[in-house]
Amino acid sequence: MKLTFLNGKQSAEEGSSLVEFSMVAFLFVIVLLGVVEMARMVLVYTALNDAARAGVRYAIVHGSDSSSAVAACNLCDDELATTVQNFAASGLIHRSSVTTKLTLPDGATKPGSRVDVTVSYTYDPLVSYFGSKLNVPMGATSEGVIVF
Repeated sequence: MKLTFLNGKQSAEEGSSLVEFSMVAFLFVIVLLGVVEMARMVLVYTALNDAARAGVRYAIVHGSDSSSAVAACNLCDDELATTVQNFAASGLIHRSSVTTKLTLPDGATKPGSRVDVTVSYTYDPLVSYFGSKLNVPMGATSEGVIVF
C-alpha cells in the first residue's frame, strides 16, 4: 500500500475505500442471501402444491378400494403420506416435516365423491440469519373426485 503525503501530512482519505467496500460487500451478501432464500421459498411452495396434487391423484385412484370412509382414510394415510412426502422432497425440504391431511367432504368413498388433501410444512431457511423472519407455515390444498 502506497502512502500519499500532502504537505508532509498523511492523506485523510487513506483507507476509506476499504471501509466503504466492506460495508457495501456486507450489504451485497445479505441481499444475495435474501434472494436465494426467496427463490428457495418459491421452490418449496411449488413442491407443496405438486405434492398436494399427487396426493389427490393417489386418493382419487385408490379411494373406492374400501367400503367405508373411515377405512379409506386409514387405508390411504400411510401410503398417501409417503406419496406426498416423495413429491415434496423435490423442494429440498425435510420429508419428515411434511404433514398430510385427507378429508372426504361427502363422507363416502364411492365414485363421484370428493377428496381433499391438505399438505403443510413450516419453512426452514438455509441461512440462520433469516430464521426468525422466514420461519413461516406454508401449505397447499387440492381437491379431486374419486374416479373408480
